[in-house]
Amino acid sequence: MNTKALSNEGPTTRITALNKGLGFLDRALEAEEIASRGWNLLHEDLSLPAAVLNQDKLINNLHWMRDFIAAYGVKLAPHGKTTMAPKLFEMQLQAGAWGITLATAHQSLVAHAHGVRRVLMVNQLVGRENMAIVARLLEDPGFEFYCLVDSAAQIDQLGAFFSERGQCLRVLLELGVDGGRTGIRNEEQLQSALAALARWPKSVALCGIEIYEGVLDDEVAIREFLQHAVAVTRKLIAEGRFQRAPALLSGAGSAWYDVVAEVFTAANFEDTVEIVLRPGCYLTHDVGAYREAQSKIRQRNPIARKMTAGLLPALHIWAYVQSVPEAEKAIIGMGKRDAAFDAGLPCPALHFRPGEAAPKPAPAHWALTKMMDQHAYLRIAAEDDLRVGDMIGFDIAHPCLTFDKWRTIPILNANYQVIDIVQTFF
Repeated sequence: MNTKALSNEGPTTRITALNKGLGFLDRALEAEEIASRGWNLLHEDLSLPAAVLNQDKLINNLHWMRDFIAAYGVKLAPHGKTTMAPKLFEMQLQAGAWGITLATAHQSLVAHAHGVRRVLMVNQLVGRENMAIVARLLEDPGFEFYCLVDSAAQIDQLGAFFSERGQCLRVLLELGVDGGRTGIRNEEQLQSALAALARWPKSVALCGIEIYEGVLDDEVAIREFLQHAVAVTRKLIAEGRFQRAPALLSGAGSAWYDVVAEVFTAANFEDTVEIVLRPGCYLTHDVGAYREAQSKIRQRNPIARKMTAGLLPALHIWAYVQSVPEAEKAIIGMGKRDAAFDAGLPCPALHFRPGEAAPKPAPAHWALTKMMDQHAYLRIAAEDDLRVGDMIGFDIAHPCLTFDKWRTIPILNANYQVIDIVQTFF
């Protein structure tokens, strides 16, 4: 992992000393303090490689998803595991998010510690210490927490644990598909889980239905799965199974959220159901799988087609050219410890030579061919004007596994000035 940091000593040191105090100030004061220092990426005030966020693109993406969600009249609980950055959680909540989705008890603890007051943990809560973490969080009467259940065995474990503490855990019943991951597959499993819930009415409260359609990659199959979730929700409402009114119905990762919104809202539940969607990667977007998925969303969804701009890649890695050992190869000071590589290598987007006025678009033929721990191989042409010390800005192909490599990420304005810092807590 890289610990990149921010220093009070001057612009030539890495971004780390933030953790010595600055990072614990309130957001407004922190941003004001950071901006007053005048650090600028193009002035080489940051040690590279560095991950940075573009403020204008973040705001564009926030507003785009806010408007899309509003068009369907549903709620948004963005998946926080993508960034694990409380400052970005706050930004999303201020833009109208219903809550924050998370995947583990630890992540939920981090969110609560930073002021998030509604968490949807889209995972099974299993294990004594994980249950104990959540039990401690539930001591805060202002904290609203939900997790998933999909078996009688798990429900009985939760029931026994929270019954001993006189607490009630809110849960959603997860539905799954054959060949997928977690989730109830059939009617027998459903009835078994419902029977277990009936054994613990005061310690495990059924509040809704959850699915994750991303385990499927065929639109027809996804629509069938969504319709199944709608049917189960209707059935359990009719049977009076839910202990929350309205019941929650939640789905949607970052690739099929438009289809989920369409199918769930077409069910016309009216006031009996609250629909919550959970895309997370929209905030920073990427130039890999999520760009491709978003392109398909704009093609098939009439609301997305009418909206301007679209989502923009807001997370970038900047690095130096540190060697040009061959006519058609440059070595970049960036590697697997700095950027995700599981869904495609970073893409050269901008080229800047210190002293020039502004970055230029990187030539279209530039491409990374290989990454090692701290080095990347950049394919260039023999006639390219590329020198040691030049700076290259890369778009990334997977935000989730880029964020987790950085503890502090500067936010830049349009002039590449550092105006704020995002801290991550993985």
